[in-house]
Amino acid sequence: MRKTVCLAAMFGIATVLTAFMTPNGFLLAHHGTSTSYHQDQTVQIVGKVTEFAWKNPHSQLYIDVTEGPFKGQNYAVELNSPGVMVRQGWTKKQFAPGDDIAIGVHPSRAGTAVGECLSCTVVVNGKEIKPR
Repeated sequence: MRKTVCLAAMFGIATVLTAFMTPNGFLLAHHGTSTSYHQDQTVQIVGKVTEFAWKNPHSQLYIDVTEGPFKGQNYAVELNSPGVMVRQGWTKKQFAPGDDIAIGVHPSRAGTAVGECLSCTVVVNGKEIKPR
């Protein structure tokens, strides 16, 4: 009986560890946004939408910047997953190429043209849009 319990416990531990390991041997974990972005800062990005990628794990919005320090660059904005965005009242047709946009983002810690906006107000073609 003791041997069976010990084997079952070892099998259970091995199963749990295997479930959380990737092929290269690192434990899976969801990243925190504060690792990549300055959560205490907001930068206003103004420009034209070039692409809106409605995909998991995070939707992406790409903007040709027309004002500010990133003027002339294509800025990538990380948004929530489509499931979360739907619950917030957003749709996959929320943004279209050519839309005029102003969006406040938490900028990249690396200083690159990347930011995150998980729950922000956006002005698209002069109309303010807020998640619910």
